[in-house]
Amino acid sequence: MNHQKTRLAPGLYFVATPIGAARDITLRALDVLASADVIAAEDTRSLRHLMDIHGIPLEGRPLLSYHDHSGQNARKRLLEALEQGQSVAYASEAGMPLIADPGYDLSRDASAAGFQVTAAPGPSAVLTALTLAGLPTDAFFFAGFLPNATTARKTRLEMLRAVPGTLVFYESPKRIAASLSDMAQVLGGDRPAALCRELTKKFEEVRRGTLTELAETLARDRVRGEIVLVVDRARSEVVKDSDIEADLKAALVDNSVRDAADMVSGVHGISRRKAYQLALKLAKA
Repeated sequence: MNHQKTRLAPGLYFVATPIGAARDITLRALDVLASADVIAAEDTRSLRHLMDIHGIPLEGRPLLSYHDHSGQNARKRLLEALEQGQSVAYASEAGMPLIADPGYDLSRDASAAGFQVTAAPGPSAVLTALTLAGLPTDAFFFAGFLPNATTARKTRLEMLRAVPGTLVFYESPKRIAASLSDMAQVLGGDRPAALCRELTKKFEEVRRGTLTELAETLARDRVRGEIVLVVDRARSEVVKDSDIEADLKAALVDNSVRDAADMVSGVHGISRRKAYQLALKLAKA
């Protein structure tokens, strides 16, 4: 299919590209790629292949590489093109730019300089996984990739434990088993979750279960491909004041007021201030 080249208004255009099936690209995204004065990509080879599939020639237009390791010089060249009144299209390797992909610094600098910044939206692994996971979608938090190291990963998960929405993560197949194990420990093994793999591709798969069940499965069954993990939100439980008070008294035996309050607030999911005030009162009694 040939796409008619039209004059784009000067500005920066972020272009969503397929996360798997090449035909998932939007008609507007193809029009932008066919018409932009300058094209930049996280991976120029994959974008060139996508353009060839859809019959979009470069016709002498520059196709520049821009990713997280490109540095300021590559970004400067794109900003110079905007200063010259040109239209610049930027595409990450798959999905929406900036969503755990490069583009933030470029977007920030272009906006700060007063240039038009817009998007030709389209495929997103986050939204696709949320659609397929079978978990609540009224509120969600995209947490991107977790740290590689176990201690740092658990610390990050602890920060996310009380988020009042479904959690969405990207993860490497090399780390998914370890991450699931840590999630079961920190977030709670009975939390429902869905492991979404190779979305929109030939071997698309969605595995559903609790974090403990998925952790046990992945410990003995290695998987490949790109993974999005969706985890249900924490379910609040009614905590009795008598239980909090009993736990604080036990914690105060060997800990300071502050440490005891921190421990009990974490266990019961209550505010540290409330736990501290009650611990202080008990310590003085």
